[in-house]
Amino acid sequence: MQRIQLTATKNTRTLPTCNCVPISQKSKRRTSNVTTPTPPFNHQSAVEKVRLAEDGWNTHDAAKVALAYTVDTRWRNRVEFCTSREEAQAFLTRKWNKEHEYRLIKELWAFSGNRIAVRYAYEYHDDSGRWYRAYGNENWEFAEDGLMAHRHASINEMPISESERLFRWPLGRRPDDHLGLSDLGL
Repeated sequence: MQRIQLTATKNTRTLPTCNCVPISQKSKRRTSNVTTPTPPFNHQSAVEKVRLAEDGWNTHDAAKVALAYTVDTRWRNRVEFCTSREEAQAFLTRKWNKEHEYRLIKELWAFSGNRIAVRYAYEYHDDSGRWYRAYGNENWEFAEDGLMAHRHASINEMPISESERLFRWPLGRRPDDHLGLSDLGL
Protein backbone atom coordinates (compact mmCIF):
# COMPACT_ATOMS: atom_id res chain seq x y z
CA MET A 1 0.00 0.00 0.00
CA GLN A 2 1.38 3.37 -1.01
CA ARG A 3 1.54 6.00 1.73
CA ILE A 4 1.17 9.64 0.89
CA GLN A 5 1.66 12.70 2.99
CA LEU A 6 -1.16 15.21 2.79
CA THR A 7 -0.49 18.89 3.21
CA ALA A 8 -3.20 20.58 5.27
CA THR A 9 -4.54 23.87 3.98
CA LYS A 10 -4.76 25.60 7.35
CA ASN A 11 -1.61 27.25 8.65
CA THR A 12 0.37 26.16 5.60
CA ARG A 13 2.98 28.76 4.70
CA THR A 14 4.85 26.88 1.98
CA LEU A 15 3.77 24.70 -0.89
CA PRO A 16 4.13 20.92 -0.56
CA THR A 17 7.39 19.42 -1.66
CA CYS A 18 6.23 17.87 -4.89
CA ASN A 19 6.96 18.76 -8.47
CA CYS A 20 4.36 21.52 -8.35
CA VAL A 21 4.44 24.49 -10.65
CA PRO A 22 2.29 27.62 -10.60
CA ILE A 23 -1.10 27.16 -12.25
CA SER A 24 -0.16 29.66 -14.96
CA GLN A 25 2.65 27.31 -16.06
CA LYS A 26 0.77 24.03 -15.72
CA SER A 27 -0.75 22.22 -18.63
CA LYS A 28 -4.51 22.70 -18.71
CA ARG A 29 -7.31 20.76 -20.34
CA ARG A 30 -10.51 22.23 -21.73
CA THR A 31 -13.82 20.49 -21.05
CA SER A 32 -16.92 22.34 -22.21
CA ASN A 33 -16.05 25.94 -21.44
CA VAL A 34 -14.16 25.25 -18.23
CA THR A 35 -10.38 25.18 -17.91
CA THR A 36 -9.39 22.54 -15.39
CA PRO A 37 -6.06 22.26 -13.50
CA THR A 38 -4.23 18.98 -13.82
CA PRO A 39 -2.06 17.16 -11.27
CA PRO A 40 0.24 17.46 -9.51
CA PHE A 41 -1.66 20.07 -7.53
CA ASN A 42 -0.26 22.97 -5.56
CA HIS A 43 -2.33 24.98 -3.08
CA GLN A 44 -3.62 27.40 -5.70
CA SER A 45 -4.56 24.74 -8.26
CA ALA A 46 -6.19 22.53 -5.60
CA VAL A 47 -8.35 25.45 -4.41
CA GLU A 48 -9.27 26.18 -8.03
CA LYS A 49 -10.16 22.51 -8.64
CA VAL A 50 -12.42 22.46 -5.58
CA ARG A 51 -14.22 25.65 -6.64
CA LEU A 52 -14.71 24.32 -10.18
CA ALA A 53 -16.26 21.15 -8.73
CA GLU A 54 -18.55 23.21 -6.47
CA ASP A 55 -19.59 25.42 -9.37
CA GLY A 56 -20.32 22.41 -11.55
CA TRP A 57 -22.47 20.69 -8.95
CA ASN A 58 -24.38 23.91 -8.30
CA THR A 59 -25.52 23.90 -11.95
CA HIS A 60 -27.52 20.70 -11.30
CA ASP A 61 -26.59 19.67 -14.85
CA ALA A 62 -25.73 15.98 -14.51
CA ALA A 63 -24.51 15.63 -18.11
CA LYS A 64 -22.13 18.59 -17.76
CA VAL A 65 -20.87 17.54 -14.31
CA ALA A 66 -20.27 13.96 -15.49
CA LEU A 67 -17.74 15.23 -18.06
CA ALA A 68 -15.37 16.07 -15.17
CA TYR A 69 -14.98 12.32 -14.44
CA THR A 70 -13.09 9.59 -16.29
CA VAL A 71 -15.14 7.19 -18.40
CA ASP A 72 -14.34 4.44 -15.86
CA THR A 73 -14.64 6.64 -12.75
CA ARG A 74 -15.29 4.82 -9.47
CA TRP A 75 -17.49 6.38 -6.79
CA ARG A 76 -18.67 5.52 -3.34
CA ASN A 77 -21.45 7.86 -2.27
CA ARG A 78 -23.09 6.75 0.98
CA VAL A 79 -24.24 3.23 0.03
CA GLU A 80 -24.24 3.74 -3.73
CA PHE A 81 -21.35 2.65 -5.91
CA CYS A 82 -20.78 3.93 -9.44
CA THR A 83 -18.24 2.36 -11.78
CA SER A 84 -18.54 4.59 -14.85
CA ARG A 85 -19.23 8.14 -15.99
CA GLU A 86 -22.62 6.95 -17.24
CA GLU A 87 -23.55 5.58 -13.80
CA ALA A 88 -22.31 8.78 -12.12
CA GLN A 89 -24.49 10.86 -14.44
CA ALA A 90 -27.53 8.68 -13.66
CA PHE A 91 -26.79 9.02 -9.94
CA LEU A 92 -26.60 12.83 -10.21
CA THR A 93 -29.83 12.96 -12.21
CA ARG A 94 -31.65 10.96 -9.50
CA LYS A 95 -30.07 13.09 -6.77
CA TRP A 96 -31.10 16.44 -8.20
CA ASN A 97 -34.58 15.18 -9.10
CA LYS A 98 -35.27 14.66 -5.39
CA GLU A 99 -33.05 17.32 -3.76
CA HIS A 100 -34.73 20.61 -4.69
CA GLU A 101 -33.11 24.06 -4.43
CA TYR A 102 -29.78 22.30 -3.86
CA ARG A 103 -26.95 24.67 -2.89
CA LEU A 104 -23.44 23.41 -2.13
CA ILE A 105 -20.26 24.81 -0.61
CA LYS A 106 -16.98 22.86 -0.82
CA GLU A 107 -13.74 23.67 0.97
CA LEU A 108 -10.25 22.30 0.42
CA TRP A 109 -9.08 20.17 3.33
CA ALA A 110 -5.80 18.70 2.04
CA PHE A 111 -3.98 17.76 -1.16
CA SER A 112 -0.94 15.89 -2.43
CA GLY A 113 0.12 15.00 -5.94
CA ASN A 114 -3.00 13.86 -7.77
CA ARG A 115 -5.25 13.69 -4.68
CA ILE A 116 -7.50 16.24 -3.03
CA ALA A 117 -9.61 15.94 0.12
CA VAL A 118 -12.55 18.29 0.64
CA ARG A 119 -15.22 18.94 3.18
CA TYR A 120 -18.56 20.30 2.15
CA ALA A 121 -22.09 21.14 3.15
CA TYR A 122 -25.23 21.49 1.09
CA GLU A 123 -28.84 22.42 1.71
CA TYR A 124 -31.95 21.25 -0.11
CA HIS A 125 -35.59 20.45 0.41
CA ASP A 126 -37.48 17.31 -0.51
CA ASP A 127 -40.80 16.94 -2.36
CA SER A 128 -42.75 17.69 0.83
CA GLY A 129 -40.86 20.95 1.45
CA ARG A 130 -38.75 19.67 4.39
CA TRP A 131 -35.29 21.28 4.47
CA TYR A 132 -32.02 19.44 5.17
CA ARG A 133 -28.38 20.31 5.57
CA ALA A 134 -25.87 17.61 4.66
CA TYR A 135 -22.24 17.59 5.79
CA GLY A 136 -19.62 15.50 4.10
CA ASN A 137 -16.04 14.69 3.25
CA GLU A 138 -14.76 13.54 -0.11
CA ASN A 139 -11.47 12.02 -1.19
CA TRP A 140 -10.67 12.56 -4.84
CA GLU A 141 -8.03 11.00 -7.06
CA PHE A 142 -7.35 12.42 -10.54
CA ALA A 143 -6.03 11.02 -13.77
CA GLU A 144 -3.16 12.79 -15.53
CA ASP A 145 -5.59 14.77 -17.71
CA GLY A 146 -7.32 16.27 -14.66
CA LEU A 147 -10.46 14.12 -14.83
CA MET A 148 -11.55 12.61 -11.53
CA ALA A 149 -10.95 8.86 -11.47
CA HIS A 150 -12.07 8.12 -7.90
CA ARG A 151 -14.55 9.86 -5.60
CA HIS A 152 -15.19 8.53 -2.10
CA ALA A 153 -17.86 10.44 -0.16
CA SER A 154 -19.06 10.16 3.42
CA ILE A 155 -22.18 12.20 4.20
CA ASN A 156 -24.45 12.90 7.16
CA GLU A 157 -27.55 15.03 7.00
CA MET A 158 -29.94 16.58 9.43
CA PRO A 159 -33.31 18.22 9.09
CA ILE A 160 -33.35 22.00 9.44
CA SER A 161 -36.13 24.54 9.45
CA GLU A 162 -36.44 27.00 6.61
CA SER A 163 -35.32 29.74 9.00
CA GLU A 164 -32.08 27.83 9.76
CA ARG A 165 -30.96 27.88 6.12
CA LEU A 166 -27.61 29.57 5.53
CA PHE A 167 -27.25 29.10 1.76
CA ARG A 168 -29.68 31.61 0.25
CA TRP A 169 -28.01 32.82 -2.92
CA PRO A 170 -29.98 32.45 -6.20
CA LEU A 171 -29.68 28.95 -7.66
CA GLY A 172 -26.45 28.42 -9.53
CA ARG A 173 -22.88 29.46 -8.74
CA ARG A 174 -22.21 30.64 -5.19
CA PRO A 175 -21.31 34.35 -5.31
CA ASP A 176 -17.64 35.09 -4.67
CA ASP A 177 -18.53 37.28 -1.69
CA HIS A 178 -20.66 34.58 0.01
CA LEU A 179 -19.07 33.15 3.14
CA GLY A 180 -17.39 29.75 2.94
CA LEU A 181 -17.82 26.86 5.37
CA SER A 182 -15.17 27.97 7.87
CA ASP A 183 -16.50 31.52 7.89
CA LEU A 184 -20.02 30.21 8.50
CA GLY A 185 -18.78 28.08 11.39
CA LEU A 186 -19.79 24.84 9.70
